[in-house]
Amino acid sequence: MRPHVDRVVDTSGTYCPVPIIETAKAAREEGPGKTLLVIATDPGIEADLPVWCQGTKNELLGIEREGGRYLCYVRLVAKP
Repeated sequence: MRPHVDRVVDTSGTYCPVPIIETAKAAREEGPGKTLLVIATDPGIEADLPVWCQGTKNELLGIEREGGRYLCYVRLVAKP
């Protein structure tokens, strides 16, 4: 079952570092307690997003592949 999402960040068609930059921007705007759905087409997101979450103390809920897209769920825990 997919988590409730408070905001969708669609970075389709962009490449590193844009998906992480857009995720960080959304995290600053939303703040703790919210859940982001980050949509990416760059396969690098599978490596980059877990590192970003670890470095920022946010929680990676999961990454799913859907065709050529990656659906990434991040629960914002830390203050930006």
